Amino acid sequence: MNYTKSNFSMRKSLAIDSNSVAPSPKKIKRSIPYRAVAPIAMLIDAFAILAMSIVGGVAYHIFAMEEPGRTLQYFGLGAIVAALFVGLGKSTALYSVPELVNLKTQIHKLTTKWVAIFAFLSAVAFMMKIGENVSRGATISFAVTGLAILIATRFIWKAILADGSAVSKLSGRRVALVVEQPNSLLCDALVSQGSRLTHQFVIPKSKNQSQAWKDAILQIATSLRGSNVEEVVVAADAGHWSELSGLLSNLKILPVPVNFVPLGPISDLFLLPSHMLGNTTVIEFQRGSQTLFEQFAKRMIDIIVAGAAIVLLLPLFLMTAVAIKLDSSGPVIFRQRRSGFNGAPFNILKFRTMSVLEDGETIEQAKVNDARVTYVGNWLRRTSIDELPQLLNVLEGTMSIVGPRPHALAHDANFNTQVGRYAFRYHLKPGITGWAQIHGFRGRTGTVNEIEKRVEHDLWYIENWSLALDLKIIFMTAIEIVRGKNAY
Repeated sequence: MNYTKSNFSMRKSLAIDSNSVAPSPKKIKRSIPYRAVAPIAMLIDAFAILAMSIVGGVAYHIFAMEEPGRTLQYFGLGAIVAALFVGLGKSTALYSVPELVNLKTQIHKLTTKWVAIFAFLSAVAFMMKIGENVSRGATISFAVTGLAILIATRFIWKAILADGSAVSKLSGRRVALVVEQPNSLLCDALVSQGSRLTHQFVIPKSKNQSQAWKDAILQIATSLRGSNVEEVVVAADAGHWSELSGLLSNLKILPVPVNFVPLGPISDLFLLPSHMLGNTTVIEFQRGSQTLFEQFAKRMIDIIVAGAAIVLLLPLFLMTAVAIKLDSSGPVIFRQRRSGFNGAPFNILKFRTMSVLEDGETIEQAKVNDARVTYVGNWLRRTSIDELPQLLNVLEGTMSIVGPRPHALAHDANFNTQVGRYAFRYHLKPGITGWAQIHGFRGRTGTVNEIEKRVEHDLWYIENWSLALDLKIIFMTAIEIVRGKNAY
């Protein structure tokens, strides 16, 4: 049987014949067990938080009142915060080695959790009316110094772990890898997770691949018996699982974990979330764009913003209505059918800016110096005041403040044939403004490239939606309105 076994010293590998003996990696006298990194980091964080609570409180009271204050109270607060922070961190993989090495992500996550914990404790203190018993100055001192020390420890962990990965100071699990062909990316991934690759077996290509796997697995199992291997990882095409499952059972004679890494086109299914439906596994091929909580939060923001804007801008609404009536004949409000959430049609509301009211199968988009645009309508378009009645659509629930801009039904039918993923825009409610609009893609879409760019931005917004992103878009929209680009 032709398969090779390799001994790895972290990222460098030495391929040798299966019957030869590989030189053992250079031994490090002092090594940190890989699995001990997370518990050590958790203990350090807990101790640092507890210490900063006491030091911060005592220092503040000595500086402000020339006495140490209630040390026991500082200890209690520190213990509560430490328990919450470490618990949250452990549940969100904050202490895994790959996370500890990623400094930017670490700082963002720990800062978010730190602020959330203090906000939660402040709310609890307010509701229980115990705020007056806690020194605000000492608490603020603790919050600032505690966050600073936590960030400082991340820089230290980054330096330690980066160096440890380079010189094999982390003593991780000894792993044997079985593959159909050499896979450097998988090897690097295992090493980055702290594994020490002591063996690699490559299954040779054969006309009877099933027999090749059977012979190889039996010999691999025999080869690894009595070795110091702590885990076996098998990487193969998931499409052959019906054959592989039986063959891999031969590895059960080894008293170590055996893990399967799916490869090939079917492997994408393993990346999707799943849940049980009775005794059947259901794979979530596509999740909704927002959870129920996110939908509720976005709806509350829509109602608050739209309601407040209507009240504040009511005088502007009245003046605009009068100006439209004096300028040209026709209704003040223009209604046009548009596609909303999930493609459901609705009537969008706008201040009338043209002398025509188009809402049929053919609609000509407005262009520069369009003769159909009235004198007042031209000013309304440049200032985007014509869009303000859509605040009523927001209150009605057919639109949102932020979302993909809806197009006329006649244009939707045309764009849907020109852009492949155009219909994905219906995953969220349409908006008065959106990610595409603040990047200059507003107004007329005269070419296929223009509509493709707009759709590209809309899809990015849908895939990356957050409340913070909505607030950013609202702020940037005000700047874009002042610029008045592409508004005519």
